[in-house]
Amino acid sequence: MTQFFSTKTVSAGIALIILLFALLGFWWSFEPNTFDVRKNAQDMAAQKGHQVVTGYTTTSALIRVTEEMLYKNGGYITNDVLPPGIFMDNIPAWEFGVLEMSRDLALSMRKDFSRSQSQSLENPYLVEAQPFFNNDSNRWILPSSESRYEKAIEQLYLYQAELGNITNSNTQFYARADNLRDWLKQMEKRLGSMSQKLSASVGSDVINTELAGDSKATQSTPQSPVVSNKTSWFQLDNNFYEARGASWALLHFLKAVEIDFKDVLENKNATVSVRQIIRELEATQETMFSPVILNGDGFGMLANHSLVMANYISRANAALIELSELLNQG
Repeated sequence: MTQFFSTKTVSAGIALIILLFALLGFWWSFEPNTFDVRKNAQDMAAQKGHQVVTGYTTTSALIRVTEEMLYKNGGYITNDVLPPGIFMDNIPAWEFGVLEMSRDLALSMRKDFSRSQSQSLENPYLVEAQPFFNNDSNRWILPSSESRYEKAIEQLYLYQAELGNITNSNTQFYARADNLRDWLKQMEKRLGSMSQKLSASVGSDVINTELAGDSKATQSTPQSPVVSNKTSWFQLDNNFYEARGASWALLHFLKAVEIDFKDVLENKNATVSVRQIIRELEATQETMFSPVILNGDGFGMLANHSLVMANYISRANAALIELSELLNQG
């Protein structure tokens, strides 16, 4: 009887632990909400006694986005080695999407936005911050991934402090059309790649156009004229949530850019283009009511969430290309 009771007790304890992990994993699966980038910058400036100058909103948005990634429910989950984090893959994919966009913006701030010309010196705080973002996202042993990203945020705060001090002329943020266009070109490639990965959820044979447009172009090894694209079933949800995280981050960065580059965009009559991109990205953040990412055929009975996401991202990417062309015009 005692042995039977002990077995029942152990079984009940294991079941309770599993239930607790399941509930905790469910709570951690909630993504952060969007936030008002203008209010975020104003609140930061008020707390620290700064002025909201050109570039302050974009810098504050980058800080807030990376902090949301690190300090949301469950914290940073990608490098977890204990349950329930080790069994979760959707939120880690979301985190990686946010991280990729944050890395791109940090690099553009270092090499473009904070420099007046190609021969000018780099900002020392951004020189420190940008490499910290490039640390392995899966590292759990010391120094862990999140500790490196926290170091990057510390340097961004130092840059923000000098930027918001109007008596300090050494730290700058240059809102120019060419700087913005260079960053947008990188975003085009990111969104284009995401759209292709999402569209491959149903599998398709596509014509190889990698050398199109240049009769003298060559590549390292020959490829078939028809390429088959098919995403592994195990990668469907990862691709979806990576795109969702990247879109969440880019949404805030573009809202900040609309504020900091206001005069440039109005001069090019391009403000409406930015707002259209933002609208498409906002659609990617609609509430997911399905517990799993469905992968129905394009015209089948079940939905295909990847194709829906690909549609919004493709439309945003098309608008990004048009915006780049507008900025390139005199």
